[in-house]
Amino acid sequence: MDTQTLQTNITSLKGTISIPGDKSISHRSIMFGALAEGITNIENFLPGADCISTIDCFSKLGVSIQQNGDLVEVIGKGFSGLKAPSEVLDVGNSGTTIRLMLGILAGQAFQAELIGDDSIGKRPMTRVVNPLKQMGADIEGRNNGEFTPLTVNGTELKGIRYELPVASAQVKSAIILAGLQAKGTTTIVEPEKTRDHTERMIVQFGGKVERKGNEISVEGGQSLQGTSIYVPGDISSAAFFMVAAAITPNSEVKLLNVGLNPTRTGIIKVLQRMGADIEIEHINEKGEPYGHITVRSSKLHAITIEGDLIPRLIDEIPVIALLAVSAEGTTVIKDAAELKVKETNRIDTVANELSRLGAKIKPTEDGLVITGGTPIHGGEVSSHGDHRIGMMLAIAGLVASDEIILTDSKAIEVSYPQFFDHLTTLIK
Repeated sequence: MDTQTLQTNITSLKGTISIPGDKSISHRSIMFGALAEGITNIENFLPGADCISTIDCFSKLGVSIQQNGDLVEVIGKGFSGLKAPSEVLDVGNSGTTIRLMLGILAGQAFQAELIGDDSIGKRPMTRVVNPLKQMGADIEGRNNGEFTPLTVNGTELKGIRYELPVASAQVKSAIILAGLQAKGTTTIVEPEKTRDHTERMIVQFGGKVERKGNEISVEGGQSLQGTSIYVPGDISSAAFFMVAAAITPNSEVKLLNVGLNPTRTGIIKVLQRMGADIEIEHINEKGEPYGHITVRSSKLHAITIEGDLIPRLIDEIPVIALLAVSAEGTTVIKDAAELKVKETNRIDTVANELSRLGAKIKPTEDGLVITGGTPIHGGEVSSHGDHRIGMMLAIAGLVASDEIILTDSKAIEVSYPQFFDHLTTLIK
């Protein structure tokens, strides 16, 4: 198990870094490139373990994909051009890969089996499997399709109207990908608006998608065309350095070309409401918007985080909890029960690991209650195999008074292979 001794008691962070490509958009660029006809060129692709799993799965489905660092060329096959895999499709640790692949494979003319690592084996898939079965999908697995391994017997699908019981971009995207292959119209109703990378990418590849309020509709039988995709920096990865600059004294950090999709900018809203000194320079507003973000250290105060803001920052809550530890007052995070079914139960894991370092933080059924103003001390903590927990704890080390040992630090490579290199360049 990889162990990292974290740099602690840092007095200043200064500098500029380019954030790696957005993980959600990188996954989808491979998928849509494979399902389109013709060549798709992807720039600033995230070559992390999760996204490599997506490439591997589509390669096994007969798609030619050439990757050179953050540049990728995909020779699309169209929806009807995928081939039956001769071996099991292994998604590794990637929940996005498996859930969206279920939507794609459901409408194909062959059988495929999906597996993942131990973490994936514990994550519930019925939230995707059940609506796909309503469309006519034939999916089998442990506990009636709740857990991997899953076998998808491709079949003809029909469009449905489906109301999401919980706001989830992964479930929405899986149904949309099935709907593009189904007969008729598929309509998804969201309880709150979730990240819309799938909808934007359909348009970028020449397809059509309609949104009315919280309803998204797609027609089946569409064909997509290869295109060029620029993947902005991942705001979920940028969030760790945004928080680092806000809580570390005498700091100023500039992050280049970060995605500013309105469905993902909840972390910026939280920082602004807590009193952070943050400056945003918009660069591009077409396709996926992005720009530069500068954050300076400042005095922070507690807030309540809830409701329709939660889907816009669900992956950032671990580091927001750390932000709250450094703020004056008691911060309450609620309506975030979705955190229980991530790579770990992030509610309990965040509370347990930060408590080891002296933070006053309590888990609730759907969130966390954090009493700020208590200094962070040293200790031994673990990522528990969760990349976002690992990065959050590394940032906690910056303001800790004593040595912190982080075990299972390798998990961070899932989404941010250069994380520790970038962190080191900022420490002054």
